[in-house]
Amino acid sequence: MPLGLSHLQASRIMWYISTRGMAPRVDFEGALFSGYASDGGLFMPEELPQLDRETLCQWSTLSYPGLVKELCALFIGSELIPKGDLNDLIDRAFSRFRHREVVHLSRLRNGLNVLELWHGVTYAFKDLSLSCTAQFLQYFLEKKEKHVTVVVGTSGDTGSAAIESVQGAKNVDIIVLLPKGHCTKIQELQMTTVLKENVHVFVVEGNSDELDEPIKAVFADTVFVKKHNLMSLNSINWSRILVQMAHHFFAYFQCAPSLDTHPLPLVEVVVPTGAAGNLAAGYIAQKIGLPIRLVVAVNRNDIIHRTVRQGDFSLSEAVKSTLASAMDIQVPYNMERVFWLLSGSDSQVTRALMEQFERTQSLNLPKELHSKLSEAMTSESVSDEAITQTMGRCWDENQYLLCPHSAVAVNYHYQQLDRQQLSTPRCCLAPASAAKFPEAVLAAGLTPETPVEIVALEHKETRYTPMRRGDTWTLMLRDTIEDLSRRWKRRVLNASQ
Repeated sequence: MPLGLSHLQASRIMWYISTRGMAPRVDFEGALFSGYASDGGLFMPEELPQLDRETLCQWSTLSYPGLVKELCALFIGSELIPKGDLNDLIDRAFSRFRHREVVHLSRLRNGLNVLELWHGVTYAFKDLSLSCTAQFLQYFLEKKEKHVTVVVGTSGDTGSAAIESVQGAKNVDIIVLLPKGHCTKIQELQMTTVLKENVHVFVVEGNSDELDEPIKAVFADTVFVKKHNLMSLNSINWSRILVQMAHHFFAYFQCAPSLDTHPLPLVEVVVPTGAAGNLAAGYIAQKIGLPIRLVVAVNRNDIIHRTVRQGDFSLSEAVKSTLASAMDIQVPYNMERVFWLLSGSDSQVTRALMEQFERTQSLNLPKELHSKLSEAMTSESVSDEAITQTMGRCWDENQYLLCPHSAVAVNYHYQQLDRQQLSTPRCCLAPASAAKFPEAVLAAGLTPETPVEIVALEHKETRYTPMRRGDTWTLMLRDTIEDLSRRWKRRVLNASQ
């Protein structure tokens, strides 16, 4: 049952329930520290607020950080984080972004609007949600004088953004495992050159599947996890989805022609996606009243495209390597949130669907659910050849370099343009800077542009621990975690004396 906005603001706390319906409900703090719910589902708001026209008009003049503040106030509740504290946390989260607007819209030729989500320290969109999430974590930890150890396995961007978000924090230690030779050189240096004492990087002689094994082994020991306050920071975390909703609001207000019309005008938002976090955020924004039409753009790993077009949510034989490497994903786990919303928040239906998928790695969506999905969004799958052509065309027409993931979205715009279909304003989300993908820029026949901060990484001191073949990785990880817990206890003891 949707709540009116005024009613929701009067109610004091927002509750979260699992998409699978078997876990106890929690408040925002509970969802933040949990990641997955105990029944294997993902947390979602128990009730969605409905934004009326008046609220949307009021929000239309806000900056990107202003929109994040309004959305977070709505979905966290002032009882947990008072508005003044919340505003301070978000200002602090965005204080290290290079662009004064934090997120910037580039208006290019032929109706091409590119929303740059990559002005954070690591030049990727994950900086936006992780910098806020880290501030929320520290806020609750400081109030309770608690400590957490964050353990992250990464193939590139998540690790560096997570490190940047918590480096130097006194209540948080972060352990990152990265696969040697499987990240770009830039991504690796963004992790190994951070020398703060709460940052612990392991360079693993293995691929990202292999480095996940010791992490899974540690998290499977629930007593150990509880004893040492372990958590992860990937996009199953509701806090990341919440902040990402602001991309869609900002895109809408920047690209809508005028809010004086009845009904409000539509804007098409093209979302390049892998694990479907930005897509779930956009669909929630749509459900609470933002008049956007969603287009999902994926690379050759097309499970979401097949689901939208045919209702076929099934694994392919293998992950295909593409130029848009961050989207080389087989299991887009945030689709579970989308299915839950499509089913009218029916956790029994969602649980049955996801259990079947987990059991057989194959799922045909029920007809009713599929027709609702194809009403809510359209989709496109883009080849490597189309990615490099799009990068080349955007450069020729605008002298503007796209990263390969952004090119997946812009390719859809060019397809529509060539068919003369430009009746609706359109905004393409750009998740990363081309500076992070010089190999793809060269593949498109273009010249990479490397910012001074990235060039400087080459000359910085590095610090990391190797995890070699033959080492006992799980034991190394457990020993490190236990050592960090001991250090924290010593610090607390010394402070109290």
